[in-house]
Amino acid sequence: QVQLVESGGGLVQAGGSLRLSCAASGSIFRINNMEWYLQAPGKQRELVAGISSGGSTNYADSVKGRFTISRDNAKNTVYLQMNSLKPEDTGVYYCYAEIVPTRWSTQRAYWGQGTQVTVSS
Repeated sequence: QVQLVESGGGLVQAGGSLRLSCAASGSIFRINNMEWYLQAPGKQRELVAGISSGGSTNYADSVKGRFTISRDNAKNTVYLQMNSLKPEDTGVYYCYAEIVPTRWSTQRAYWGQGTQVTVSS
């Protein structure tokens, strides 16, 4: 059984910073892409940032230059450093990972439970 557990959300003033973490645990043979999504109030879940197993990254235009995604493969953990936060960054942030549970398994998609980020103006 694979679990993704996020942490690091909270309330911050505009211009502030937060660092989100997402740790994968359980039966894990390999983790491929890891991503962060934002579901803002009343909106659909949208991709914020992604990182491949090799370290290649991609970002939504709205966060380029402000957010940085990274991963620690030894800890099966992905991070999202969020700087210069804006009120429009408010919402629930979800971790997503493409994981191969065993050497005999195919890749499966997993989601975390989400962590709330609120940016006050």
